[in-house]
Amino acid sequence: MPEESPVSGVWGELAATSLSVFLRENTWAYPILEIAHIIGIALVFGTILAYDLRVLGRSRTLPLDTLGRHLLPWVWTGFLINATSGLLLFVSNPVEFSANPALQLKLALIALAGLNAAYFQWRIAPAIDTWNTAARAPAAARLSALLSIALWLSVIAAGRMMAYVV
Repeated sequence: MPEESPVSGVWGELAATSLSVFLRENTWAYPILEIAHIIGIALVFGTILAYDLRVLGRSRTLPLDTLGRHLLPWVWTGFLINATSGLLLFVSNPVEFSANPALQLKLALIALAGLNAAYFQWRIAPAIDTWNTAARAPAAARLSALLSIALWLSVIAAGRMMAYVV
């Protein structure tokens, strides 16, 4: 039985779609998607960084619960922009991107960042009223904030490395 060519698999079929061809061949489609992705990164990382820095002790007079309610919609807006633009960027060349180890690392790091955020929300944030203002955040909260910053910076770095790792 002959081996299946990587181009003839599901990624090859996706690459042959009119959407994929359009995204590859249109002069402006890919750059516009990259710009949207950068805007999404700024919204996601910028708002998460502001919150994590507050957890780490910056601007302790600013209540964390208020800050969180203000920033969370921006995080989700940025995440939606990134998910949409990222998926379309992937569709532009799915054969190449599916084999890119930097993309695989990026997706794993996003999953870890999501797990860290879920842990924070479910295990740490329920007690936020005890350290909402002025008081130092507990060690677990500070560790989660540091991990969050490190993971999101790593996501950004892995995304950038996609252009250089094959």
